[in-house]
Amino acid sequence: MKSLAEFAKTTLVGGILVILPIYLSILLMAKALSGILALLSPVAAQLPDWLPYRQLVTIGIAIGGCFLVGLAVRTGWGGRAKRSADRILLEKIPGYTLLRGFSGRFAGREEGEAFAVALVEIEEGLVPAFVIEQHEDGRYTVMVPSVPTPMAGSVYILPPERVHLVNVPLATALNVISRWGAGSKDLLQAMYRSP
Repeated sequence: MKSLAEFAKTTLVGGILVILPIYLSILLMAKALSGILALLSPVAAQLPDWLPYRQLVTIGIAIGGCFLVGLAVRTGWGGRAKRSADRILLEKIPGYTLLRGFSGRFAGREEGEAFAVALVEIEEGLVPAFVIEQHEDGRYTVMVPSVPTPMAGSVYILPPERVHLVNVPLATALNVISRWGAGSKDLLQAMYRSP
């Protein structure tokens, strides 16, 4: 009887651990979509009533606008305007620089060492981490993420001999962290190949 109760308990917990992340992901996507639609509702209100699927057309207009802004930023004057806006206005917003570095690294546009993936020596082991910045004396500020939520964690300032940069995309490191370390061999192999 005891083994049947243990089997039922572990099966139920296993089912919850599968369904809960799926439910939360769907809930988060639905919340984000409703926020986007609410933000774009003034645009949808300006579209003619005879136009079908006005919300889809509005989302298409927003995507087109993002594309045009991205295209403008790729030009010389657009890049200068973006850097000026970053320096004058956006970098004064708390967390903006960190979020920009993180999203740039995630999109594959590596901007220096910000959010570079590393394995750092903490106590007697190697721990996945993200490089936040490198100091003039060579030390690194790193963020060691919590498992399985990589956006929270602890910050350490470590000497360079304890920080081993790893040549993998940010998405690979996030995947390893969110899966409780499964796939860490990819991080180790990339560390051993790095100079």
